[in-house]
Amino acid sequence: MSASPLTVRRARIFVFNWTLAVLATVCAFVVHLAMRGRTVSLGYELGKSRSEQARLREVKRVLELESASYKTPERVEMVSRTLLGMEPPSPDHIVTVGGKLSSPDETNEARAQAKPGQ
Repeated sequence: MSASPLTVRRARIFVFNWTLAVLATVCAFVVHLAMRGRTVSLGYELGKSRSEQARLREVKRVLELESASYKTPERVEMVSRTLLGMEPPSPDHIVTVGGKLSSPDETNEARAQAKPGQ
């Protein structure tokens, strides 16, 4: 008994379609696995980036506190006295700026006091 040509043709079409369906399913599964692996990888990268961001925020906070401590008047005075060797000015080195003088004679006296020896 031999199969009719129509039956053989239908069988070949069925095998061809079945092979295409299996290949499409395998390709879809491979793409799914690749995407899942990439998702997991990106999740790890995101976790590392978030921890780095938290660490950098803490460093920024510490540096802001340190910067604020350097700007205090006590710190500026200590550095100026110890490292720079500065001392408070003597009274004859203090000049009033923007002060109102009542007469030209007082202005001449103030200039004479500011520049002794002339």
